[in-house]
Amino acid sequence: MSDVFVFVDEFVPGIRWDAKYATWDNFTGKPVDGYRANRIVGTTALCAALRRARDGAASRGFGLLLWDGYRPQRAVDCFVRWSRQPEDGRTKPRHYPNIDRAEMIERGYVATRSGHSRGSTVDLTLYHLATGELAAMGGDHDLMDPVSHHAAAGITPVEADNRQTLCAVMEAAGFARYDFEWWHYTLRDEPYPDTYFDFPITELIGLQHLAAAP
Repeated sequence: MSDVFVFVDEFVPGIRWDAKYATWDNFTGKPVDGYRANRIVGTTALCAALRRARDGAASRGFGLLLWDGYRPQRAVDCFVRWSRQPEDGRTKPRHYPNIDRAEMIERGYVATRSGHSRGSTVDLTLYHLATGELAAMGGDHDLMDPVSHHAAAGITPVEADNRQTLCAVMEAAGFARYDFEWWHYTLRDEPYPDTYFDFPITELIGLQHLAAAP
């Protein structure tokens, strides 16, 4: 393999993370299949680009907080199964207030094959280096709503500026944005553009020995 998978925090000093799908704080309301440790995993190519993004953000007074990186295919399958289950209302007000959960795939918020499973996509936001507080972005992670789209109406000028800052930093570092989610970026020159991996995220896994999802 020309590229290997690593824990991002070990290769990008100073980066913060909160792996939402390893916790109860996500749109499914519980830890997701394949996330057995609260760590962010990605390719070494991803880490090199994130170091550039970290430095670019720092020059503007910001740091980077990662919510997700590599996502096992089994987690994607879990999302799809969850989207087909009856509504229980537990996470709807926060994460998908204006759509039915069955619409998540149709509207592009949940995919049956995710770029995250290729190892070079991240979900992230900015925080202020001076205070440690998250930058105002006009909506939280995994808010499945038009307000999460780039250039969405209904957000404040400060929130719009912060989104633009994140976009400028990430694009300058070699990433492409996803138009429906202001937090979602994929490395343009990703090393595994056609491979979807399915190894679980654990503290002890030998990440260089991987098998692609079927």
